[in-house]
Amino acid sequence: MLNTVINVTPRAILKQCFPYLLIFFVGVTWGITFSLSRMAIQFGASPTGLTFCQAFGGGLLLLVVCFFRGKFPVFNREYFKHYLVIALVGTAIPGTMFFYAAAHVPAGILAITIALVPMLTYLVTWMLRIDTFQIRRVVGIFLGFIAILLLSIPDSSLPEPGMVKWVLLSLVAAAFYATEGIYLEVKVPDSADLIALLCASLLITALLISPVIYFQDAFFAISFPFQQFEWVLLSLALVSSAAYVVFLYTVKVAGAVFASMAGYIITISGVFWGILFFQEVHSSWVWSSLILMMVGMALVTPRDPVN
Repeated sequence: MLNTVINVTPRAILKQCFPYLLIFFVGVTWGITFSLSRMAIQFGASPTGLTFCQAFGGGLLLLVVCFFRGKFPVFNREYFKHYLVIALVGTAIPGTMFFYAAAHVPAGILAITIALVPMLTYLVTWMLRIDTFQIRRVVGIFLGFIAILLLSIPDSSLPEPGMVKWVLLSLVAAAFYATEGIYLEVKVPDSADLIALLCASLLITALLISPVIYFQDAFFAISFPFQQFEWVLLSLALVSSAAYVVFLYTVKVAGAVFASMAGYIITISGVFWGILFFQEVHSSWVWSSLILMMVGMALVTPRDPVN
């Protein structure tokens, strides 16, 4: 016993805690994106235009990082497939869905829906035989779906009954994020440079979304010097890119299910940021949904997620 205590060095403790520090960073930073998105929408940004701005701005920022690191995206058939899948499944489709939902749903409620990601991640990994069947975790998934019902069914749950369809849209986006996490764990090689991977994926997202915003006439002008709107856009690009890179890194070092634990902190911080920035007031149904979602996530989370 004495030898065990002596061998526990600060470096060993830091190594054990490091994955948890990663998901804490992802949670706090990604949690604020719901409020930043609502701010941008209120300033007049369109959902598709916001997706383009987030992707193009984040891609350019990461390209600068790639330049100073001397590591640029690799363009061959295999990597281009990875870039395209991540661009579609991880940014273009779910990002646009969330921005549409952000125009109609409070930031805190959007944050609660993202908590479904780890539950869907486990459900799919179990069906694909990547993960093992456990009653406890299935109960967690069941509680998560009850939490969604508490958000959707009672007339007094949401500020307006018409918000239900937008909540459901955000749930579909969460399913895409879960799919992306599994793809990263299963298909993307460990040797892939994650910053370069995300850089190329974001720039491809911007390229894919460009025809859509052209036909929608969804471009918006950027003024200099920056006003509040431009600072919100810049903050959204910076924060989302940083959170995304750290999330991808966490998936590769600790697995998709563990990385999806960031949903705990994303949800709680998203609710907090919504209250701070928008003075959001939630019904008892919403708070009950949040508690059930947290319990469900606790049950779904593996007992020994990090080796």
